[in-house]
Amino acid sequence: MTDIVNVHEAKTHLSKLLARVEGGEEIILARGGEPIAKIVPIPIKREWAGPGAWKGKYDIPDDAFEWSEAELEEMFGSSIFPDDSPGDGAEAS
Repeated sequence: MTDIVNVHEAKTHLSKLLARVEGGEEIILARGGEPIAKIVPIPIKREWAGPGAWKGKYDIPDDAFEWSEAELEEMFGSSIFPDDSPGDGAEAS
């Protein structure tokens, strides 16, 4: 609900008006019957939930990060496991 309150009344009852705003109301201030300002509640700042906040709220399948050689070649354009790669026992020359 939005009320229009004149400046003199707002100065007299500021604490009461602020309590109403804290309750979610919006108050329009007027001078000579003309609206000049609006008092609105500030959105509540959400606290950071920290690590693990999403734990148990979603499931990642066990195979979510397992791709076949063909899928990897399609994504990266070539094999990432060449037959003669270093580390497979063959010495690089």
